[in-house]
Amino acid sequence: MKLNKEIFTKAVIAGFFSAVTIGVLTVLTYKTTLGLFIAASFGSSMVLLFGFPESPFAQPKNVFFGHLITALVGVFFVNFIPLPIYISIAGAVGIGIFLMIILDVVHPPAGGNPIMVIIGSASFEYLINPIIFGCILILLIAIIVNKFLLKKNYPLKK
Repeated sequence: MKLNKEIFTKAVIAGFFSAVTIGVLTVLTYKTTLGLFIAASFGSSMVLLFGFPESPFAQPKNVFFGHLITALVGVFFVNFIPLPIYISIAGAVGIGIFLMIILDVVHPPAGGNPIMVIIGSASFEYLINPIIFGCILILLIAIIVNKFLLKKNYPLKK
């Protein structure tokens, strides 16, 4: 693939604002007493939010509810479904993806949430911090950057 100026600029902007956003979450997590604000799946959300904000998968409703639903499924499995971990993880990922599609809130990075939640034996608190508060922060930054700084049509209007 030939690297042109447009692709290079897009990559620089996406990389920079992804680093800034993850940096904010990391500082809040490790340099304050406010709690956990970062989830591994947020790293892959950055690809969509800053590299491809026009994607339906990058829209705020998809990001927020995709992460929330799949993390909730993982927490539900941890707390109420006493199966071996290899069955729990597989089942929770499948159910999470099923629900995102049925509810029209598909956000591919969120598909990994049940894995993190089950491996970490996360509690319901994990849904508040980092999922809800983390998503709110990444979406606020994405809207400020994409809509106001970069003047993109984000979020998309239906």
